[in-house]
Amino acid sequence: MEPHAQSADGSTHLVRGIGLGSATALNMIDMIGVGPFITLPLIVSAMGGPQAILGWICGAFFAVCDGLVWAELGAAMPGSGGSYRYLREIYGPNKFGRLISFLFIWQLSFSAPLSIASGAIGLAAYAAYFRPGLESEFLAQNWSIPLPLIGHLQVTWIVSGATFIAIAIVLLALFLLYRRIASIGWISKILLVGVLATMAWIIIAGFTHFNLSRAIDFPPGAFTLSANFFLGLGSAMLIATYDYWGYYNICFLGDEVKEPTKTIPRALLLSILLVGCLYVLMNFSVLSVIPWQEMATSGPSNSGLQVISVFMRRIYGLWAADLVTILVMWTAFASVFSTLLGYSRVPYAAALDGNYFKIMGRVHPEKNFPYVSLIALAAVAVLCCFLRLADVIAALVVIRLILQFLVQAIGLIILRIRRPDLPRPFRMWLYPVPAIIASLGFIFILASRSNSLVQIRYAAVIIITGVLLYFFRALRNREWPFAPAAEVSVTSIS
Repeated sequence: MEPHAQSADGSTHLVRGIGLGSATALNMIDMIGVGPFITLPLIVSAMGGPQAILGWICGAFFAVCDGLVWAELGAAMPGSGGSYRYLREIYGPNKFGRLISFLFIWQLSFSAPLSIASGAIGLAAYAAYFRPGLESEFLAQNWSIPLPLIGHLQVTWIVSGATFIAIAIVLLALFLLYRRIASIGWISKILLVGVLATMAWIIIAGFTHFNLSRAIDFPPGAFTLSANFFLGLGSAMLIATYDYWGYYNICFLGDEVKEPTKTIPRALLLSILLVGCLYVLMNFSVLSVIPWQEMATSGPSNSGLQVISVFMRRIYGLWAADLVTILVMWTAFASVFSTLLGYSRVPYAAALDGNYFKIMGRVHPEKNFPYVSLIALAAVAVLCCFLRLADVIAALVVIRLILQFLVQAIGLIILRIRRPDLPRPFRMWLYPVPAIIASLGFIFILASRSNSLVQIRYAAVIIITGVLLYFFRALRNREWPFAPAAEVSVTSIS
């Protein structure tokens, strides 16, 4: 029986309506999205050949390592909010953890809309296959803002026909999510059918027309461990990291998951395994039909990235290209849908805890979902639709790595030391090796890329403004570190 949506005192709360199937579906549609369909030329261009497969393999390996971090934390603290809840407890719920968790929510106010917008922008790019004029820019502006100590903050924004399609996609996802969570479960499964059908068709088509010599046409020195090799690998892994992200989506919906201590770890690891296999197979499939040299030329231009449409046209003709383009657009929309759903629960959880703006904690009185948080993230995502896809992906990944994934992976080890008594229904395999490997992988992605300081400056601005905002609110509300000593107490996980 589904839990009631109203408590004895008449207040509303979230409903546990997501089982293992729906949880895995939500993760997978968030992971796949438009990412692999539009970033394959970017990865091939970064690596300079079919050795780009290393980007997918390394991405899967680090996703498993980081997934074990999420699995242990998600099973130990199975409530809505995900990283917000974890970071608060790791670093002290009434001390430093309040600042760290607030910074996480603050960066999420920027990175979550970037993630949502990336799917919408990718969908619009595939829509341009039918109408190439959509990619024509009506307006383009480059801003360079000098900041003391940080340097120049560079922002490029554009207006094109595709921009308005991307905005419409975000608004459509908002409309579909403005309902009860039980209804969303079956919507996610329907969307997943389209996602898996698209991937299966691409893989089968490629392997029934497989050309091994083309798929392994490595250029001279492809695996020479030079500085350029590692720079390329770092860029490829940044894109692959973006393509794999989403395996943790269910952690943000903990209060709406059935048997969360079992379902969350299983959904995490199952979705990574399934999606990793699909990505590797798809990479070989496409590279066996389209020469890597052709794909590499589209990467730097960030246009004409509809590689899957070209792939199907060469195998079956125009009808297949049209159909697969529609399916990819379906897949991209599924990602926008799932991402907006998951992240809308995070500001809600922080607001209930008193560590974010109170209005974000409002729940719809009839449909029982955090509607203000949902609308707020969708509104910012609309603004992010005016950015270029490549810039969106790079900024998103760097901001998240610095302000979420690194502090969380290291934090799991800290929590093991601080709270050895904490119940852990799922314990990380080979602890602490996966957490250390994940952290080193994140540092490698941050450091081993050309122009890496561009996105690091974004993260620095978010950290500085977030710290200032937190201390302003803490002083006004007499919270840590300005709370009277008698009021500061360490609370345990409920």
